[in-house]
Amino acid sequence: MGGKTVVTKRPWIGTSWKMNKTIREADAFCETLRQSDWSRQSDAAQLFVIPPFTLLNRVVIALDETDVIVGAQNAHWEDAGAWTGEISPVQVKDCGGRLVEIGHSERRTFFNETDETVAKKTASAVRNGLTALVCIGDTLEEYEAGKTAAALKRQTLAALSLVNWAGGAKVIIAYEPVWSIGEGGTPADPAFADEQHARIKELTAAELGAPLAVLYGGSVNPTNCVDLANRPNIDGLFIGRSAWKADGYLGIVSDVVASLA
Repeated sequence: MGGKTVVTKRPWIGTSWKMNKTIREADAFCETLRQSDWSRQSDAAQLFVIPPFTLLNRVVIALDETDVIVGAQNAHWEDAGAWTGEISPVQVKDCGGRLVEIGHSERRTFFNETDETVAKKTASAVRNGLTALVCIGDTLEEYEAGKTAAALKRQTLAALSLVNWAGGAKVIIAYEPVWSIGEGGTPADPAFADEQHARIKELTAAELGAPLAVLYGGSVNPTNCVDLANRPNIDGLFIGRSAWKADGYLGIVSDVVASLA
């Protein structure tokens, strides 16, 4: 691929590795990504990678000369203290992280995170100059009961409730239906996802005066990525296992950007 690619919108396209990858596997991923032209085309798409804490600084260093944003999968709401096993936003920033994923459904389900703790973590990340990537999503029960909109409204308003917006706060929302996440998850219909994104953007615009960017995550794959990314209210993709191999990730980036050109 030569030259710059001009796109009709600039999507965020990223992946969280969750509890995966050794040092050697991370190095191989970063080497492939670093050699790709896409890692230096932030005008076409904003790429981001969220490794586990054990690899955060190493990935930051490996991708230092690229436009790829590197983030952490979680951060505590306190800057320091007696919180055994936790990582603070100050430590994330010290490692070179620029973004923090907050409130993923796995954190809410298995580690008892609540709307209140998500709000505290969002405010803390922003206070420390990090971009907060806040995950929200409806459960299967809420979806089947027609309560998706109410669930997303509650989670969104809670997450934003403690943020100090005076200092150029950076918050992005990721809509990830709980029923679509993980192995065996059912991808949301792109039209349904776009409808939820429109509601979230309308809600954040009413609260803040301008809409926040909203990414879609939940069984994103090479088959549905282009349809999702081309929906008017979907500002990017947050990809799981389909992007855990660098070639798979870059394939999705290439297809999405080409479709938007």
